[in-house]
Amino acid sequence: MGDSNTQIPEYGKSFNLFRYNSPTIQIVLIGLVCFCCPGMFNALSGMGGGGQVNSTASNNALTALYTTFAVFGILGGGIYNILGPHLTLFAGCSTYVLYAGSFLYYNHYQHQFFAITAGAILGIGAGLLWAAQGAIMTSYPPENRKGTYISLFWSIFNMGGVIGGLIPFILNYNRGDAPATVNDGTYIGFMAFMSAGAVLSLTILPASKVVRDDGTRCTHMVYSNVTTESYEILKLFYNWKMLLIVPAAWSSNFFYTYQFNHVNKPQFNLRTRGFNNVFYWGAQMLGSVAIGYVMDFSFKSRRKRGVVGICVVALLASGIWGGALANQIKRDLGVIMDFKDSGSRYAGPFVLYFSFGLLDSMFQSMVYWVIGALANDSEILSRYAGFYKGVQSAGAAVAWQIDNHKVSGMAQLIVNWVLTSVSYPLLLVLVVLAVKEDNKGEEEQAKQVAPSSVENGSVR
Repeated sequence: MGDSNTQIPEYGKSFNLFRYNSPTIQIVLIGLVCFCCPGMFNALSGMGGGGQVNSTASNNALTALYTTFAVFGILGGGIYNILGPHLTLFAGCSTYVLYAGSFLYYNHYQHQFFAITAGAILGIGAGLLWAAQGAIMTSYPPENRKGTYISLFWSIFNMGGVIGGLIPFILNYNRGDAPATVNDGTYIGFMAFMSAGAVLSLTILPASKVVRDDGTRCTHMVYSNVTTESYEILKLFYNWKMLLIVPAAWSSNFFYTYQFNHVNKPQFNLRTRGFNNVFYWGAQMLGSVAIGYVMDFSFKSRRKRGVVGICVVALLASGIWGGALANQIKRDLGVIMDFKDSGSRYAGPFVLYFSFGLLDSMFQSMVYWVIGALANDSEILSRYAGFYKGVQSAGAAVAWQIDNHKVSGMAQLIVNWVLTSVSYPLLLVLVVLAVKEDNKGEEEQAKQVAPSSVENGSVR
């Protein structure tokens, strides 16, 4: 299992960041995996109703998805620590293909059962994928550049949503203004990308083989076991750091239901929803780069950068949700817009939807930065990321079912605004109390394990 005293050579400034086992290449690869799988899933969901006229099947499938996701998101960090990236990611990516295929089936037979079952299976797979992704994105980068690497990942990942938005836009361009479901080719296109992502996931290296430019590895752990991971996951539920993250985690996917089903779907025709999604996910790329810069370069002090970043997102969010309130009040129910419509009739709702994409990426990147600032080790951060995704998915499951029970758009808007607003002061408290200028001292202490653990091959 390796010698616990193995030394990694000091590589210095000339160390090549573009070698295969560098954090840069591995972050790019996990970005491409998510480009193909969750990126295409986001484009599918972003059309509202999974591309169907009636949202019922999609809402029920998404409720099943996020219910199982909530469980396996929390368990995913432990599973990743036991299985490693190859099995965890490949198993997770494979379930995305099944989900897209279920809507291809639904296009012909209008049976919900397959879509709901596929959604539940995808929830298991997504829990595995996102726990692995969270561990890789927050632990592989150097400590002082986590925001930059998070924005790199988020830009590549959301390019999937941009391309995915183009697929329904192009394939359904000439289908007129009447309400319609997307054609078979749209779902087949999504499935092709998702299959490529599953294959690409096999290229990701385990944390123990990734070497940063200063010669340090991302973890000292070779493998874990079920008992250890079960105990460590249970500890997260009374870890005060994780409890402060709960409101941010719960709200971070809760707002998708409102954005997709109450802004994009009811106001625009099919081709325009695809067109809007190109810019929604494009805005995510811009937002992640902007907040990544603030979190890494705005001030010398890491704690101060965290505080400033949270405040920037909070102020921007207030303005955007205020704009959403104005749009909700004044919009004409039953009026369907096309991207060729001139004047403010289309421009206002379009800018709002674009701004939602900007805010989403800034909010998510900000939370991931905070999580990444709590530790450097992949073993620890896989559990933190899994906890975050689990709570996030529980919130999403509730949100999709709320929409299925015909709760008004205005009520959903207010709940979303309140939930996100509550999360900012709690994240500020977490940054002030828990984020240090570096984690090296704590992690060196954590590496002083008992001799029996080394002999059993559980650490390196």
